[in-house]
Amino acid sequence: MNRTRTVALALAGAAALGVALGGAAFAQSSGPATLVASFDHQVTGVAVAQDGRRFVNFPRWTDDAPISVAEVLPNGSLKPYPDANWNSWRNVRAGELSVADHFVCVQSIVPDNQGHLWVVDAGAPGNERILEGAPKLVRIDLATNTVSKVIPVAADVALQGTYLNDIRFSPDGRTAYITDSGTRGAIIVIDLDSGRGFRALDGHPSTQVEKSVKVTLDGKPLVRPDGRQPMFASDGIAISNDGKTLYYQALTGKTLYAIDTARLRPDVSETDRAAGVRRVATTHVADGLWMSKAGVLYLTSPTDYSITRLVKDHTETVLTDRRLRWPDTFSEGPDGRIYVTASHIQDTQWFTPGAPPSIRTQLFSFSPKR
Repeated sequence: MNRTRTVALALAGAAALGVALGGAAFAQSSGPATLVASFDHQVTGVAVAQDGRRFVNFPRWTDDAPISVAEVLPNGSLKPYPDANWNSWRNVRAGELSVADHFVCVQSIVPDNQGHLWVVDAGAPGNERILEGAPKLVRIDLATNTVSKVIPVAADVALQGTYLNDIRFSPDGRTAYITDSGTRGAIIVIDLDSGRGFRALDGHPSTQVEKSVKVTLDGKPLVRPDGRQPMFASDGIAISNDGKTLYYQALTGKTLYAIDTARLRPDVSETDRAAGVRRVATTHVADGLWMSKAGVLYLTSPTDYSITRLVKDHTETVLTDRRLRWPDTFSEGPDGRIYVTASHIQDTQWFTPGAPPSIRTQLFSFSPKR
C-alpha cells in the first residue's frame, strides 16, 4: 500500500486530480501480475477497447462512489465516461435524477466488436432492491464518446432479486447474454435490435448456487458478521470465438457449464434448453471468465489469489499473486495482454466489520500463458 502511494505521489498533477476524483494511480511493478492502476473505491469491471483505451467501473455496493464508469487515462487519472452527467446520480440524491438516463449501480462494462462499449447497470444499489426503471444496458459509441442506445431491462426479466452481472455478445453484435447472479439465477438473453429479452435456464441447477460449496480464504470461511457466506448464482460468463458456445458458472460453485447458443433462442422450449446444458469441468470458486482471442478460457480464483485456465476437463494455475485480492473481471488488450481487476470483496463492510465504505482496489495485467 505504501509503495503504491509513493508511486502515486510521483505522478504529474493530472494524476493527482484523478486521485481526487476517483482514486487512480498509474504504476508498474514486478511480479506475476503487473500493477496498472489503483483506485480509492471498489472496482469490479474492466474493458479494453481495440484502440487500447482502458475503462473501469465502480458499483454502488457499500460505497456511494463518485464515478460509476471511468476511462483510465495514460497518466493514471480517471475521467468520468462518457461524461460527468451520466455519472452524476448519487444514493444521497435518489429521486432527484432519473434512473433511466444515469448510471445507478454499474456491475460490468464490456466492448463488443462493433465499436461500442456496453455498460451493464444492475440498478440495485447495495446489491439489494432494484430501483424501478434502473436496470438497463447502455451502449456508448467509442468513436464519438456518446451514448447511442439505452435498452431498459423489463421488470419481468430483471425481477426483484435479480442482479445483472456480466455480459457477452454474439459475433454479429445482435444478441447479448447476461448472467443473473441474484436469488433466482438465470441467463438473460437480450435482442439488441428490438430490446426484447427473456430469462433462460431460470432456476435450472446449472445457474444456481451449489449449496455444498463453502467459500474460504486462507483456510477460513468467508462469512458476514451474521454468519452468512457469499451466495451468488450464475456469475462468470464467456462465449467461444465463433459464438456457438456459452460458458457460465455460479460464483458459489465449482462446476463450469456450457450450452450451445442455438438453444438460447426465444423459440426453444425450456425443456429442450435444459437438455442442452452440459458439464464442462469441475473447477473452483470463480468470479470472472474470459475467452481469449487465442481460444483459451481463463477463470479467476479468488480464494487463492490466482488466475487459472481451462485445459480439457480441468483447470491449471496460470499465476498466483497475493496482491490479487479477489480477482474479479477480465478484459483483453489489442496486444493480447489480459487485464483483471482486484475488487477486494473480503475487505468490504460485508465481510470485515468496521471497514470503511471506501476501499483501495487495483487493476492488474499479465501476459497470457502459451
